[in-house]
Amino acid sequence: MQEVKAPFFRWKIEIKRDRTMAEGKIQQTGDAAGLAALIARAAGQTGGEGRELPPVERWNPPFCGDIDMEIRSDGTWFYMGTPIGREPLVRLFSTVLRKDDDGKTYLVTPVEKVGIRVADAPFIAVEMSAMKKAGENVLTFRTNVGDVIEAGPEHPLRFVTHGDNRELKPYLHVRGRLEALVSRPVMYDLVELGHTVAVGGVDMFCIKSAGAVFPIMPAAELEALSR
Repeated sequence: MQEVKAPFFRWKIEIKRDRTMAEGKIQQTGDAAGLAALIARAAGQTGGEGRELPPVERWNPPFCGDIDMEIRSDGTWFYMGTPIGREPLVRLFSTVLRKDDDGKTYLVTPVEKVGIRVADAPFIAVEMSAMKKAGENVLTFRTNVGDVIEAGPEHPLRFVTHGDNRELKPYLHVRGRLEALVSRPVMYDLVELGHTVAVGGVDMFCIKSAGAVFPIMPAAELEALSR
């Protein structure tokens, strides 16, 4: 047992050395039943569908310093170099995350704010459902902490290429300035849904969801990478 000394945490947390965060099987579903099952799994994680998140964007508490907590690139949370194995605790922390305009990420309550480190994105999109709604293709994602997000105008997808080998990394807006990195298995399913669309006079390989178009890269660049 280790006790967090920062005032934000006034309880003891059990630190387990299991480096994995147990997740349900990553899969793509393509019908209403599959989407319902996806939401049910998320509800099972969070204690019920339609949970209300704390209004952290409206809180303006004093900054109480940084703590030795980190969210690594695979979505695993660490405290003082040790993975936090209690998923309910991780989910609790995730509900009070906020990224401010200084580019830093904080855990926030009405009375205090503490800084943490985030290696990439704070959340991971681990499952995707593709279905039709009112004649539009809609992509719905589940994150590793139980959020269910429909990609669209309010929750856009963005794509970046990283490194010398031009690794594709998709990100989904979750809330505030927080994003989810789309996991590699889900990314493969996602790009299978892409097609070429003229954007600003340029043929772009894009993803569509809920009436919004999200460019991935120029079609000519994709063709060159595929050779």
